[in-house]
This record gives sequence, structure tokens and C-alpha cells, in this order.
Amino acid sequence: MTSTPTEILQQVDHLLQDLCALPEMDARFDGFQGAELVLALMVGGSARRRLDAVLTGLTGQVIDRDTRLASERLSASVGCHDATELLQRALRTDASTARQFARAARVTHRDVQLSSGDLSPARYPEMADALRDGVVSVPGLLAAVGPAERSGTRITVDEREAVDGLLACTARGADLPDEHGRPGPAPSTAELADYARALMLALDPDGAEPDDTAAERSRGFWIGKLRRGTHRVGGELLPEVAGQLQRLFDAVNNPAAECSPAPGAVAFSIADPDPDLIDSLPIPEDLRTRAQRDHDDLAMILQAAAASGGMPDLGGAAPTLVVSVTAADYASGQGRAFIEGTGDDVPVSVARHTACAGGIQRVLFDERGKIVSIGTTARIFTANQRRAIILRDRECVIPGCHVPATWCEIHHVQEWADGGPTHTSNGVALCWHHHRTLETSGWQIRMHHGVPEIRGPHWWDPHRAWHRPRSRGGDPHRVRRILVDALAPPR
Repeated sequence: MTSTPTEILQQVDHLLQDLCALPEMDARFDGFQGAELVLALMVGGSARRRLDAVLTGLTGQVIDRDTRLASERLSASVGCHDATELLQRALRTDASTARQFARAARVTHRDVQLSSGDLSPARYPEMADALRDGVVSVPGLLAAVGPAERSGTRITVDEREAVDGLLACTARGADLPDEHGRPGPAPSTAELADYARALMLALDPDGAEPDDTAAERSRGFWIGKLRRGTHRVGGELLPEVAGQLQRLFDAVNNPAAECSPAPGAVAFSIADPDPDLIDSLPIPEDLRTRAQRDHDDLAMILQAAAASGGMPDLGGAAPTLVVSVTAADYASGQGRAFIEGTGDDVPVSVARHTACAGGIQRVLFDERGKIVSIGTTARIFTANQRRAIILRDRECVIPGCHVPATWCEIHHVQEWADGGPTHTSNGVALCWHHHRTLETSGWQIRMHHGVPEIRGPHWWDPHRAWHRPRSRGGDPHRVRRILVDALAPPR
């Protein structure tokens, strides 16, 4: 006998109930190995996405039956004010989540045509199929179609259908096939949303017509009266002013630059410091919030402007690293090295990695400690090279990491020590964490025709194929070409 949808859902619920009822469930999870734990998370995510599809379909029916006469409305018949309240009570969720399911239903639900009784197509049929196939979640669906929905009538039906198909293709990983034509890893919700915005920027570059006159009238900045020791500030900034201020904040908050100062801080220098005394001094912990840091950064910006001084370089001042090693250890790539300024011996590999983003001066010793070679090699990416790489990568190239490229270090894909050039075709943006864990994290990077490609761990891509990273916003030229092809009439 064929089970009804409700009976199937009850069976799933009973299975999950049995799993949660196991007294040793937490202990079982605690005993998972890393790979098994990741696999369980992925399977649970797939099950949740399929439940999202089921609940969206049910929500579509609720909304459909709530558009009838007041006496026939479903929500009223069960004592609820509207469909949102019914969803909140039936799902035991909040109003925001209920509205999410309602928005998802409106773009995926297929209405019954009164004349024929057939189902009409969904507003986004390809993304609706992706939801039903467990490819995307409700948040992923809404993030993808949101930019097109906000464009309203500024895009045509044909353009919306083309966007729908391209988004579904990307959601399934078909935009990054490997050399065998197999789909690549599916994008995260953030990556899918970035691609959706890039598509709409290509289709609707001007967006809604801005009201320049109103913006000019409403611009302003004010400083309130002193209360409780501080002045309240507020106002509205024009986009170019806000953008410039944000760039200055980025320059100061960049981890590669010196830490922004606390207001009123005074620095002292000691002519003959006592190392024991210095080591015993407490190091204050920076407990400032982001808003407090921005306040102190603004104080620093204003002081620099008043003194006509320069701001910290956005890319950070790359240190000149002095590495002293024996000639034998340098030739073998093993042993210990000494980094000036730390006072510690470190492995040669650590010295090589630290030098990746800066300059290096190599001092070679023989076994008796005699200096046998001093060499200085410029291997720093120039400001122009760094700007070009930042424009191309936009953020850390490791999938799912959204650290802005302006905060990243530039990594030599082919190690400089192995002959890799300091060139844009050999440099990629990596955040501090991924740069230092690249050799142990399972991620690999290569350059293919001057473009970075990523190979991830098995849990990210079971095929371990090479894929281009999905950079924030995507390549605008590539996005336009894809749209032109999608909108072209079939031959």
C-alpha cells in the first residue's frame, strides 16, 4: 500500500525520535572520528533541506487556501488570525521563520489553473526543483532569488527565467565541472547570494533610479551635547563619503598594520631595558568592541590628517625577515633557523613560510659558525601587483572564507624558494589562518592560465578535482558573457 505524505513524515519523525531517545546518543556522537562527524553533519543537512522543501510545499497550500473568501480561509477555520500565525503555531517557530517559508512558497508554488485544472509553472521553476531535490535550503533559495525579486519590473520575464536557470546550475555545482564533466562542490548560501547579486548587477547595473536631490538634501553629520562623558554622533553620509571612511577603517583595522591606539595612550621608550622587567609587565587585553575600535580608529585618522601625516598602508608594511641557517640545512630544507626579533630558533620551514609575504635576507653559516654567504632578495609583491590580485580574488580564495582580500596576505603558489616568480600569475589572496594552515588543512592551490584553482578535502569534493574559486561578486566580464549566452535564442 502506498503511504500518504503525512504517513511518510510520521515515519521520518519516529526514526528521528528513536535516534534522539537513545540514552547514549551524545556518547555516540562524542566517539565520532572527524570524517564521520563531518559526514553525519552533511547527511543531517541534506535531511533538513528536504524537510525545507516539504514545509515550503505545505506552506504554499496554506497560503493558497487563505486567499479564499473570509468564511473559507484555512487560518480562520483553525482559530488563527492569518497564515503567518498558523505557521508559527503549527511549526512552533518565530514569525521571521514563518515569513521565510511564506516567501519561499510564493516563488516555488504552482497554482491550480481554474480553467483547466492543470498546475501553472512556478515563478522560479528551476530553483523550485533545486529545493525539492535537496540542493538548497529555504535560506539559500531566498538569498538566490532575492536580488531578482527586488528588481521587480526592471527585468523582463525572459531575463528572470535565464537568471533562474543560471542560479539552479550554480546551486548544483554544474558551473564548476571537473575535467570529466562531473559537477563541482555546491556553493554555500553566501556564495550563491554573491552570484545572484553579480547576475543582477550585469542585468540591472543602475538599479532603482536614485534620488540624487533627496540624497543631497539629507546628507549631514552632527555631534550632540556632552552626556555622561561622551558626545553622541549621527547623520547620513553620501555613498562616496561612507566608502572613503570605510577604506580608512580597513587600513587601520588591517591585521598587517599596527594596532589602532586607545584614546589618550602614551608610549614610553626605555633606553636600557631590563628584559626580566619587561617580561614581568602585564600585557593589557584588548576588550574593545568593533564600534569602540572604529571610534579609536577615527581618532587616529583625524590626528593623522591634522598633522598631515600618512595613514598605515592598506596592504600592511611587509617586514624584512632575516633568517640565519647553516648552509647544509638550507640546502636540505631541514633543521633550525633563527629569526631576528623573536629570539627563538624555528624550523627552516617556518622561516620560509613567514617570508612568503615579506622580504628575506639570507645569512648562511658553515658548521663552525663562519658566515659564508649573505644575500638579499626582493620578493615582495608590489603595491600595484597586490591591488591587481585583490581585484581578481576579492577575498581569501579558500571556499567559504570571506575575509576581504585587503586583509589577506599574498601567497606564492609556487614557492619562491622553488623558483616561483613574484608575479600576479603566481600570487593569491589568503587570510592569515589559511595561509599558515595550507600545508595541513587539505586545501591545495594551483594556477591555471594565470587563474587560481582550488582542490579541497574529500568532504568538500569527493572527486578531489580542481575548481576555480567562487570569488565574492564573481568576475563581472564572465557573468556578462554567461548572461548573453543564456538569453540568446536557441539555434
